[in-house]
Amino acid sequence: METTRTTGTTGTTGTTGTRRRTLGRSGIEVSALGLGCWAIGGEWSGPAGEPYGWGAVDDEESVRAIRRAVDLGVDFFDTADNYGTGHSERVLGRALGARRDDVVIATKWGNLFDEEKRAALGGADDSVAYARRALTASLKRLGTDHVDLYQLHIGDADPERAAQLRDACEDFVREGLIRAYGWSTDDPDRAAVFAEGPHCAAVQHRCNVLQDAPRMLALCAELGLASVLRSPLAMGLLTGKFGAGRVPAAGDIRSAPPAWLPGFGTGGGADPEWLGRVDAVRSVLTGGGRSLAQGALAWLWARSPLAVPVPGFRTVAQVEENVGALEYGPLSAGELAEVERILGEVRGTDGE
Repeated sequence: METTRTTGTTGTTGTTGTRRRTLGRSGIEVSALGLGCWAIGGEWSGPAGEPYGWGAVDDEESVRAIRRAVDLGVDFFDTADNYGTGHSERVLGRALGARRDDVVIATKWGNLFDEEKRAALGGADDSVAYARRALTASLKRLGTDHVDLYQLHIGDADPERAAQLRDACEDFVREGLIRAYGWSTDDPDRAAVFAEGPHCAAVQHRCNVLQDAPRMLALCAELGLASVLRSPLAMGLLTGKFGAGRVPAAGDIRSAPPAWLPGFGTGGGADPEWLGRVDAVRSVLTGGGRSLAQGALAWLWARSPLAVPVPGFRTVAQVEENVGALEYGPLSAGELAEVERILGEVRGTDGE
């Protein structure tokens, strides 16, 4: 499945046209839009019983959605071993089946969980021995003999320990268990530690219209890494579904948001200031017939030619809407500048 790296319409940035991306220095080509598989893991909880999933899911609908995505040209799926305490990986593996070699699978490791109790244990393991055990378990759940992109899921791991894990990932590459690796972190300095490895291909980090990441995007451009973008729709705020007092259902992490999940209040409702920012840029993002979500994805592609957003999904309809963004492509330079101008004015008004 290995492909030769090609130079796309933007020169040496690692893109292969507006619909394709190359994952950093790996030569692995993927669709410019991936899909994030956290939500299809279903309901699971934190150590105190707090919701860590996105609510109840229908596994059969998840399978249909994944297969529909592949039919529409999406070939990059991002999951993690702890999403649904292993359930997301199992559903993804079942959905892909014989089409496994037609796609690129990314998963993550590091956070501890109890699969039988469907609960996170509230800790992490940054040992090399655990990385190997976790990879073996992920391969079994996914029903595959290799992972294409293996990502450290401990965003604040100690850099020295992370360097050991980076070297372990090089061993995994040599053994044919993975093709490339990366770190899921919002810290550019930590990301740079993994980037020292020859087979480091990407950083997974948060970036969306409401939460830009200029330092990380600059680092990826400098070091030739793909930006795999989580929370590209700001946990749903950029879909337009959280106006008029709508509150996420019980069992949805947004109903009792942890400190690292801004934009939602303790009662689960969307923060009015954040909704105000969405409303301020809505007309620009929805220009040309785009939906709000499609405009938010278009902003990311305009923001960086290395961007591979991985919006979550639970239904076929959500997949079809997100994939439809590819038909429109990135925002124009003028639209990108207009969004920045508007948000600058809004932030100035609300004191940020």
